[in-house]
Amino acid sequence: MTEELISIRNLRKVYELGGETVTALDGISIDIHQGDFVSIIGPSGSGKSTFMNMIGCLDRPDEGSYTLDGEEVEGMKSNQLAAIRNEKIGFIFQSFNLLPKLTAEENVELPLIYRGMPRKERKEAAAAALDKVGLAERSHHLPNQLSGGQQQRVAIARALAGNPPILLADEPTGALDSHTSKEILEMISELNAQGQTIVLITHDLDVARKAKRVVSIQDGKLSENGGDWLADHSNGPKKYQRK
Repeated sequence: MTEELISIRNLRKVYELGGETVTALDGISIDIHQGDFVSIIGPSGSGKSTFMNMIGCLDRPDEGSYTLDGEEVEGMKSNQLAAIRNEKIGFIFQSFNLLPKLTAEENVELPLIYRGMPRKERKEAAAAALDKVGLAERSHHLPNQLSGGQQQRVAIARALAGNPPILLADEPTGALDSHTSKEILEMISELNAQGQTIVLITHDLDVARKAKRVVSIQDGKLSENGGDWLADHSNGPKKYQRK
């Protein structure tokens, strides 16, 4: 059995919205092991964004336990959560989230600065990460000098630079055309083949199918039968729409 990186038990999150109680997560449990490539698919309002925020240590549950790479997360203070996000999780966002006035190299370096990494070491780490995604020759370009696909590659390099055990990708191809989306998904799959653990959040069936393991979320409940769900909807709409 490979090493368990994420262990979540009975996670619950409830919001009060307009005088109404909304259960965003309803007793979710899941284990994710080193080397897994898991996609979590669900429609808008299903709870997948809330769940992503929990996995990414961006929000706290009301109930339940979360162990990340051997550390219990749910009772941590804000500064501890910030530290574990920086060290344990590489984030890839739909909108790239690159700073426009920084070069590709400087954007990749940014989380390493927050980590307190010495300048020479972080420069080497950023250069190696950009080389890994095929952008070594674009390291001094600003985001507006790069295509959408290249910007997402920079974002992937930024996620990789600190050598985190987990990559958390939130709709990583949502802002890209179909050809570029395919290239980015192939890159993510290749990273997984090299041993990187990946959790991918999506509402797109074609994207979800790229993962080795598919789980679905609906009304705050998680199902490990995501693969069966994809098979049942293989001839249906590509986007998992909310009813």
